[in-house]
Amino acid sequence: MKPYRVLLYYCYTTIENPGQFLEDHHLLCLRLNLLGRIIVAAEGLNGTVSGLAADCEEYMRVVKADPRFASLEFKVEENDTHAFQKLHVRIKDEIVNSDLPVDPTRRTGIHLEPAEFRKMKEEEDVVLIDMRSNYEHSVGKFKGAVTLDMENLRELPDHLHEIEHLKDKKVITYCTGGIKCEKASAYLLEKGFRNVYQLHGGIIKYGLEEGGEDFEGKCYVFDNRVVVDVNRVNPTVISACHRCAKPTDRMINCASPVCNNHVPLCEDCGWAHQGTCTDDCKNDPQLRAYDGTGYYARETQGYSPLLGYRSRKGSVNI
Repeated sequence: MKPYRVLLYYCYTTIENPGQFLEDHHLLCLRLNLLGRIIVAAEGLNGTVSGLAADCEEYMRVVKADPRFASLEFKVEENDTHAFQKLHVRIKDEIVNSDLPVDPTRRTGIHLEPAEFRKMKEEEDVVLIDMRSNYEHSVGKFKGAVTLDMENLRELPDHLHEIEHLKDKKVITYCTGGIKCEKASAYLLEKGFRNVYQLHGGIIKYGLEEGGEDFEGKCYVFDNRVVVDVNRVNPTVISACHRCAKPTDRMINCASPVCNNHVPLCEDCGWAHQGTCTDDCKNDPQLRAYDGTGYYARETQGYSPLLGYRSRKGSVNI
């Protein structure tokens, strides 16, 4: 068993004083030595954090003890180290950027547990729709799924015409952890789709509970790991190296900070081209040092986990 855990979670619930909640939650993460990204909004909580197993267990216990988060589910993965280099706890208007005029606490697609999804996806009148960004589904997606060339969920209305002909089908939406589908499925219902479902817990939960059958490639994640294995049943590779076109499921951020594109890059080309997607990027005078991972955190000079808290509150004792 690996010593660290990575927790992925979200919950739509009313937080009446997001500012105070943020302060308390930030202190909790500091006490437990957690790193990661957490978004707090009046509509709920969304986060991915990493830490030692015992610290993560305590974090889950404390969060679940709050009645507002009684329905929250944690997706728990093992890891060798922290999956993040910093801790960020922020307030935003939404816990996932969408700008979609819907309220998922009022109406959303029918939630399918992973076992239900595994059976239902085989039915003839079912269509799977990927609600993630283009670079995410370029490295991994469900077999036969409809994908949309969008950079974020805010663009879904611009692509609605591409799937309007599916209104009479059973539509199952899916994403990494389930959060995007709460609003995406609600939006499809508002636009006249009749039978809308969503994979509860997303790709990650499906992989953990059902072995990830028929998920082709790897799943893009927003931490140091970049991509993770999901399919333990019938894995395959669907992406090709951006440089040499050889099949690869390695994903990198271009080492040029001006570019920073997300592209598949095989290991040989990664080293040969210093982690860049084009020769122009390779000649960028600000080129970041490629270490084989293709992940680049923001500069950590002078950083400590207390920094974000102190920037808001001044000198404090924890």
